[in-house]
Amino acid sequence: MYAVIKTGGKQYRVAAGQKIKVEQIPADVGSEITLDQVLMVGEGESVKIGTPVVSGAAVKATVVSHGRHDKVKIFKMRRRKHYQKHQGHRQNYTEIRIEAISA
Repeated sequence: MYAVIKTGGKQYRVAAGQKIKVEQIPADVGSEITLDQVLMVGEGESVKIGTPVVSGAAVKATVVSHGRHDKVKIFKMRRRKHYQKHQGHRQNYTEIRIEAISA
């Protein structure tokens, strides 16, 4: 069984036992969270698509860790104008483990 969930403005296809990194969620490590924005649930040939979410569907997940992604380097330059700008960015994430999908 798999589901398509929406969290942090992005969509993820998840299955039970899978670990994914999502946008930062304010929850403690080890706590269980419920993701209720389930856009689609599928099992074998049967697929249930929500309008926009599947009613009564939820995904239970456990927070594994918090961290920061690798640095993304931003470099801006205007040729012949003596303009250079260096910048870096590290996005925070929360790693979660999908425990169960209920449709």
